[in-house]
Amino acid sequence: MPENRQKRGIVRKLFFISLGCDKNLVDAEYMLGLLAADGITITDDESEADVIVINTCCFIGDAKEESIQTILDMAEYKKSGSLKGLIVTGCLAQRYRKEIEEEIPEVDAVLGTNSYDGIVEAVHKVLEGTRYENFRELKGFPHSEKKRMLTTGGHFAYLKIAEGCSKHCTYCVIPSIRGEYRSVPLEELVEQARELVSLGVKELILVAQETTLYGLDLYGKKSLGKLLDELNQISGLYWIRILYCYPEEIDEELTDAILRNKKVCHYLDIPIQHACNAILKKMGRRTSHDDLVSIIEGLRKKIPDICIRTTVICGFPGETDEMHEELMQFVNDMEFDRLGAFVYSPEENTPAVSFPDQVDEETKLCRRDAVMELQQEISFDKNEEIKGCELWAMIEGQVADENVYIGRTYRDAPEVDGYVFIHTDKVLITGDFVKVKITGAYEYDLIGEIAE
Repeated sequence: MPENRQKRGIVRKLFFISLGCDKNLVDAEYMLGLLAADGITITDDESEADVIVINTCCFIGDAKEESIQTILDMAEYKKSGSLKGLIVTGCLAQRYRKEIEEEIPEVDAVLGTNSYDGIVEAVHKVLEGTRYENFRELKGFPHSEKKRMLTTGGHFAYLKIAEGCSKHCTYCVIPSIRGEYRSVPLEELVEQARELVSLGVKELILVAQETTLYGLDLYGKKSLGKLLDELNQISGLYWIRILYCYPEEIDEELTDAILRNKKVCHYLDIPIQHACNAILKKMGRRTSHDDLVSIIEGLRKKIPDICIRTTVICGFPGETDEMHEELMQFVNDMEFDRLGAFVYSPEENTPAVSFPDQVDEETKLCRRDAVMELQQEISFDKNEEIKGCELWAMIEGQVADENVYIGRTYRDAPEVDGYVFIHTDKVLITGDFVKVKITGAYEYDLIGEIAE
């Protein structure tokens, strides 16, 4: 055994929790890779862990509450289990480091969003009884040459192409906890992608706070299309999916790249947040109602089978009943294939929290529910239109004790979209691709059978 490991002591077991978005999950997978490379054993039983790491989120109020409650729950194992060290990383740690240290004394180490490469040192420090913190400036990237430990099953993976955001929407805390927008060099992304595919990954999902601005800071021009060209050449890769495209940054160069690269799914996630010009302006968004109509109609004309996902915020300060109805009419007219609606969350140190005419919680919830009820009807109608079509699906698993497999089509991103339930006597495994004839439809899911 190396001498430094003897001095540090051997970690018997570590339990890891990652909360929040897929960008946060990528950070968690890099941390797990670093921990595994150091010989640390990862356990799935928190009650027997020597160390617990919680990678936190605080994007909105609910996420913040979940992160805090998880920390408090895990801290209980210091009283009842073998827990010797409790480490908090991620967005909540970055934003509330002092509060965590002062109000939750059970926490032994706190790492900021740009310092996750210090996780191994943090583990050994807390096991030595030393408090630890690491908060690097929000520039550049953490250093990790170790392989990620994939937590997505191995058949798909997220490729984080940039960090931070420079848009500064009035409701958003991301620039303050993740820094300004900075792209990962293209050659590094291609190398990462090749490594993931060598591990069995068949679908790469490109993520960032905003993917459409990729490369502008490095190369002086938007370069997402060029990245798609490079990724499309990787042998063994089947699907490339793009999430988080700001509508105003979608241009002809990007749509041309989607069309010429056959591995790129005809699927875009385009968060619009609202459709009323007055609200969009207050949000600090850079599109108008008419801009959004033009962008969506243009995409559907150029890529007829495109699946468009979006998100909207209900109850933003100053939103009147009439403005909400305008959003409802827009959703009805645009007929998005996928849509998520969220209530506005007032976040401290953002401009919107001090705006007049804050909307009460009950009204926000009612408006969100109304949007989702409308979208449910739209989604069902859209799924009905697909009946009789044949689509390729990636197998995600099997319904227990039934000859029914669960799959995703190009129209479905993991975790947020629906599934197709495939009835077949064939033996399939996770990651297989099969052509499916759609025979039935629900509000969000499809039913199918193996196509002849």
